[in-house]
Amino acid sequence: MYGCCAAEAQAAPPCIEAGCCYNDAMQTDNGVTTMPRHFADRLIEAGRRKAPVCVGLDPVYTRLPSALGADQKETSASARVAAITTFCTGVLDAVASHVACVKIQSACFERYHAPGIEAIGRLVREAERLNLAVILDAKRGDIGISSEHYAEAALAPSPHADIDNGGGADALTVNPYLGADAMEPFLRTASAQGRGLFALVRTSNPGSDDLQTLPLADGRVVCDAVADMVRAVGDTEGLVGASGYSLLGAVVGATKGGDMRRLRERMPRQIFLVPGFGAQGGTASDVAACFRPDGTGALITASRSVLYAFESDGGMDWRAAVANGAARMATEVVQAVAG
Repeated sequence: MYGCCAAEAQAAPPCIEAGCCYNDAMQTDNGVTTMPRHFADRLIEAGRRKAPVCVGLDPVYTRLPSALGADQKETSASARVAAITTFCTGVLDAVASHVACVKIQSACFERYHAPGIEAIGRLVREAERLNLAVILDAKRGDIGISSEHYAEAALAPSPHADIDNGGGADALTVNPYLGADAMEPFLRTASAQGRGLFALVRTSNPGSDDLQTLPLADGRVVCDAVADMVRAVGDTEGLVGASGYSLLGAVVGATKGGDMRRLRERMPRQIFLVPGFGAQGGTASDVAACFRPDGTGALITASRSVLYAFESDGGMDWRAAVANGAARMATEVVQAVAG
């Protein structure tokens, strides 16, 4: 089903060779920049070439390998950012042969203020070099001009050569619970830049049940209504690519298996970003319903189970342990999708 399985990729990285790249979004013709390829088309292609898997970069300083100085509790903020950046750069190198995408958890960097934001920018550029798609997991949501500012900050490259603030990620997570009008500025920017969005529909945290499964008078529950809104907004003219998928995807948690099939039926053109795999308890069999019959339509994401695989791998070099963790995850997902 997929062009190269995790086991093959471990031996050689064919998916990051010339001619087999994700980040061909901005084409040039005689020095003139042309329109980028559609985000969903690029992501579906990347998932087929490798595996429909995403590794989350959610670094916690105190859990970094001791070789990076994580055992020094009084380290300065700048030294912590440097260690986190080194670690995440190593993770990118380790997983690039196995996965289609990485997801940068903005909060883990924003806590360090400007140096952390700059680190996001450096990691976006490094992922670009490795032909990995990048989702900025910032869960932005506001109205009017505020949404426009958030969208430009996350999805548009900085116009200032001396500033690298993380702009230009391939996709951004957004909160649709403010309504369709709150998503419109994000959609405009994403469409113009050849980027994508993932709207929170059914999240993986236990407390989400308190709101997202509340019954409505028409027989739906709240997350059904949000799914219907995401479909209506995302399936409009110009937002759906040749692959049949919209640039507006949906976040659907792996721990909410009972809702996946119903939400897939409600959102046939949305790529599902599926957190909760691994450390949160989601398994490969849990997420199979997120995919369409042709094996496309979802991107399964895990963070801790891959990032910190070295903690349980018996002294193996941390980079090798991370690579093995990504390869195992990719294999499990591919096998589950294949049935």
